[in-house]
Amino acid sequence: MPQLEVDGATLTYDDEGPRDGEGVPLVFVHGWTANRHRWDHQTAHFSERRRVVRLDLRGHGESTGAGVRRIDDLAADVLALLDHLKIERFVIVGHSMGGMIAQTVALSHPERVERMVLVNSIGKMAYSRGRALLMAASTLVPFKLFVAANIQRAFAPGYPREEVREYIRASAGTPREVVMTLYGAMRAFDVSDRIGAIQAPTLLVHGYHDVQLPIAPMLRLATAYPDAEVRVLDAGHELPVEKPAEVTAVLDRFLTRGD
Repeated sequence: MPQLEVDGATLTYDDEGPRDGEGVPLVFVHGWTANRHRWDHQTAHFSERRRVVRLDLRGHGESTGAGVRRIDDLAADVLALLDHLKIERFVIVGHSMGGMIAQTVALSHPERVERMVLVNSIGKMAYSRGRALLMAASTLVPFKLFVAANIQRAFAPGYPREEVREYIRASAGTPREVVMTLYGAMRAFDVSDRIGAIQAPTLLVHGYHDVQLPIAPMLRLATAYPDAEVRVLDAGHELPVEKPAEVTAVLDRFLTRGD
């Protein structure tokens, strides 16, 4: 289990697949309170024929570190890891907050991003009434209850309860400081007026039943991209694990588009 020390954090990551495989490496970035294992299905599939990198963001999963207050800081961590691995050009795939990180990387280093995939992500934080109420209650209820409520509503109705409980348990391990400061970072995130500068072909994949980041802002985001493709799946906010095979298939088609 390789690790990298970066600016007061220890980043745990996986670097799998052939170094001389098909195409540039794939870089998978998870979302808020999650970890790199959100991408297990996709990593197992793509690492058979190309290099795949995924990491636990600082303060998440098996990585340590806290104190970051901007999405730009998390993007800097991702770039530091890729520099360490001597990966110059790549395809970046981000889920939720990870998609915000992906857009930040594409805007700051366009020459390095060959293609980009945003899964259940948007260019400016959007708020449903339910999310606003949860955040208002975040200082009034036990932290684990707050996390559980956020994770529970991330899955579409009908998703197996025991599996949801496993994700709640994993997310509850994220330190409160990390959870709340990064929520502030997401609230401040807004690249909606800069999207037109991203020339890399972009795939936006979204769950129709996503109440965390509703589908309407994503569709508005897609219209701003010079080269965008949209796919909507019958699921909630946690697409990589709710519909793993479908997400993998959509990625596969996008990555071979134009070949």
